[in-house]
Amino acid sequence: QLQLVESGGGLVQPGGSLRLSCAASGFSLDDYHIGWFRQAPGKEREGISCISRRGARTNYADSVKGRFTISRDNAKGTVYLQMNSLKPEDTGVYYCAGRAALVFMCAMNGPYYNYWGQGTQVTVSS
Repeated sequence: QLQLVESGGGLVQPGGSLRLSCAASGFSLDDYHIGWFRQAPGKEREGISCISRRGARTNYADSVKGRFTISRDNAKGTVYLQMNSLKPEDTGVYYCAGRAALVFMCAMNGPYYNYWGQGTQVTVSS
């Protein structure tokens, strides 16, 4: 049974950086595609990035492309989201999600995933 726990959120000034971590337990992380999502106040949950089980393929939302980088270390059971050049509009609760790799590609739509972390708050403000 896959369990996911996010960490690394906090308060940061515009232009700053954060690195979020998604730690997996229960099953081997390399059996799962992982996606990152965020939900800003008053908005629907948005897919921002995903990574396939071995890290061969990654996808990014246009809003974060060039600023965020997703990576994974399956030996450590952790997926990372490096967030640079943060903007106030990046504020929200960030979630990681997993799906058993029965298909080749990851996805950035929420219904694709059946395992979810509890989220970590990211606030970008002066």
